[in-house]
Parts: sequence; structure tokens; C-alpha cells
Amino acid sequence: FGNPPNMGICVACFERDIAGALGLHRAAVVQYIRPEIVGFVLGSTVAALIFHEFKARVGSAPIVRFVLGAFAMIGALAFLGCPWRAGFRLAGGDMTSLTGFLGLVIGIWGGVLFLRSGYNLGRSQKTYPAVGWIMPVMMLGLLLLLIFKPSFSEGGPIFFSESGPGSMYAPLLLSLGVGLLIGFLAQRTRFCTMGAVRDVILMRDFHLLSGLLAFIVFAFITNLALGQFKFGYGGMPVAHSNWLWNVLGMVLAGLAYALAGGCPGRQLFLSGEGDGDSAIFVLGMITGAGISHNFNLAGKPDALVDGVLQVGGITHYGMIAVVLGLIVCLLIGFTMREKMA
Repeated sequence: FGNPPNMGICVACFERDIAGALGLHRAAVVQYIRPEIVGFVLGSTVAALIFHEFKARVGSAPIVRFVLGAFAMIGALAFLGCPWRAGFRLAGGDMTSLTGFLGLVIGIWGGVLFLRSGYNLGRSQKTYPAVGWIMPVMMLGLLLLLIFKPSFSEGGPIFFSESGPGSMYAPLLLSLGVGLLIGFLAQRTRFCTMGAVRDVILMRDFHLLSGLLAFIVFAFITNLALGQFKFGYGGMPVAHSNWLWNVLGMVLAGLAYALAGGCPGRQLFLSGEGDGDSAIFVLGMITGAGISHNFNLAGKPDALVDGVLQVGGITHYGMIAVVLGLIVCLLIGFTMREKMA
């Protein structure tokens, strides 16, 4: 419907585009305020209000949650996608997504080991209602910026890509409507890709995983019906086939998701129902997107050069950032256990 090919709905990529539109990075090809993200939060807010589940709450260690969000984004952009996009890529025939899923499972498994050993960022507690409304109001602000497209200074934000993935988008009302619907349904079902894997490892509970598999099957059937299924490994749109850093990037992302308590989508949905901890994680991810592109850490897609496939991947700086992120997340996991408090 206009969004980039082989993309589907990618929370990490869409938050990266928002970061670019706000001027947090200057990668000109990935700058756009994605209304799907706005819809996720506001749809969750509507559902929470209707079913009396909107509860303003905050926990502890906000700076840790922010750092986890930033490194989750750095890992996801090394792979070029979040767990949702890995599913969309697999459903579209992109076999490089399997390396991402492998890394995701390894990372979440590591997080489960920490949970079993007493890892805990602290309980959330009730707080002032205004705290719970901050993220929904911010999303309304983004929607207004998208609609009116103000220019705050010459050569300054708000930025909109004229080429590349950021210039490809579905109609506003369609994107916002789909986002609102997904946000509403996800709030009710507690859909979470990280939770699906975690529950299988921790409790042998396949309830959430069945929802994830159904989502991939539905996307696969849709791709077949629309003639968009393309089986392959290298040279897929907005993806790279450097398997090692696909795996390690998603190990970092999966570990950060597990330590923070939810995948990127789940964090958005929780922030919409008043969870201040998830809001901090979301802001960390958006900041991490700015860092990734400003410091050239994000993955580069495969490209055809004179008819020869040139494998993409990440720069040496990106490799250092992923390894550093793994070290930081491991330190957080080891040092924030109740038995060590």
C-alpha cells in the first residue's frame, strides 16, 4: 500500500524514521513520521480506557530502561529490523530473517537465565495520572507535526525523505487506521514477540507463540495472494546477508527486550496504557536510532554492483557498538539481581 518493500510494519525501522524526521539523525533516506507508531500507542490507550485498564504507573531504574532501549535499537538496526519485521521478511521469502530469529531466541534465552537467577528492575507502582498521559500526548503531537509539516528553521526539522525507504509510505488515514486497530487488539491480547519466546523457554507455554505463528502464516498467505512472495537469501530489499552480524545484532536486541520486559511493539502498547517504564524504553529506542545513524552503526543492505551481489552488513564502528551493547546488557543482568541488591 505504499510502505517500503519487504518491510511490513517494523517498529524499529519506523521509530528510526521518526527520529530522522525530528532531526535526531541526518540520514536523508530514512526520515518520516510514521502514523502506524502513533496509532499503536493511541489504539492501546483507547482500549485501556474502554476496559478500565489505563493505569499510570512507574517502576525503578529508569536510566537502565533507557539504556536497554538504546541498545535494543542498535542491535535491531544492525539486523535491519525488529522481531515483527523478521516475521514479515520470512513471510515474504527472505531467508536472511532466519539468522535474525536465531539471534532473537539466543538473546531471549539469555534474558530468561537472568530472570531465573533473580534479575529484577523493581516493581512498578501507581503514580499521578498525568504521568500515564505523557506518551499518548506526545504521539498526538507527532500526528499534528505530520499533518501540518511545519518548518521550524531554514534547513531544519521537520524532515521528510525525498528518496529511499523514508519516502515510501501508505496513505495517512490507512496507516493511522491500521495502527489504531493493531494497538487496540494488541492491548487486549497482550501480544508480544519476546514474551512468546520467553514463555516457551520459561514455562513451556505456547499460547503467545501460536499467535506469532498465525501472524507469520497470515502474512505469508497475503504475500502469495498479492504476488509479493520472493524466495531468496541475498539481495533482498532493505536487508543484508552478513549472517554473523544479523545473529549478533538480534542477540543484543533479544537480550535487551528480555531484560526490559517486552519487545518494541509491546513497549509501545504498554506506554499507551499508562506504563511510564515502557515510555522510557521507547524514548531510549528513538534515541538509539539517532545514535545508530549519526555514528554509522546501522546495517547496510546488500546491493547489486555491475551485476555482482555486494554483501552488506555493519561497519567496524557498528561491530564495536554491538559488542559493547552485549557487554553492557550482561553487566545489567548480572548486577541487578535481587540476591545481589
